[in-house]
Amino acid sequence: MTDASSGSDGGDGERTVADGGEAAAAERSPLTELTPEVAENRDPDHDVAPVFVNRWSPRAMTGESVAEADLLALFEAARWAPSSRNNQHWRFVYAERDDEEWGAFLDLLAAGNRTWAADAGALLVVVSKTTFDYNGEPAGSHSFDTGAAWQNLALEATRRGLATHPIGGFDHEAARERLNVPDEFDVEAMVAVGHRADPETLSEDLREREVPNGRKPIAEIAFEGGFDVEE
Repeated sequence: MTDASSGSDGGDGERTVADGGEAAAAERSPLTELTPEVAENRDPDHDVAPVFVNRWSPRAMTGESVAEADLLALFEAARWAPSSRNNQHWRFVYAERDDEEWGAFLDLLAAGNRTWAADAGALLVVVSKTTFDYNGEPAGSHSFDTGAAWQNLALEATRRGLATHPIGGFDHEAARERLNVPDEFDVEAMVAVGHRADPETLSEDLREREVPNGRKPIAEIAFEGGFDVEE
């Protein structure tokens, strides 16, 4: 794991994303206000904490390492997600860009994802335990619970000004084999984690998509009394 004191911020040593300039950070905290790029593209219909709206999935990353303290904090946030019978189905297998395994993780990605994810600071493979620890029986909520852990991780990354981008385009079976994932675990997704970069670093087609997108209205996702299927 990358040492928290290494990095390239130009100071006496790398600070974590969250620990520098407390007063300035409070003024522009993603917990308390929408960031300018999000405010330009997203308009929530109801009063929610800004961090939910500020979370999105950038691709442009700098290629810098992520400080150990930041990366561990993301896993700490995931650790506290709710889970059925407190089984905590989620597992994160990861490589940092200075690890020997970095190339193997990159190779799991589809070619189109590899072009931008190569600039991430860390790549995670998210897996979920499909059975309960206490009796070995199937756990129907394992993916649901693991999704909650991923969301916790993503929100903590947003709080720290880090980018996270979940990826479905990768070789799931190769990930299982190369990372020695046991049979009772499902390979769910990959996640790129890194420091934000200028969208101009992306290819033209990806550059056009490097904006926070909108969401369906609540009327299309929440139905009181019964499922509403539009004709």
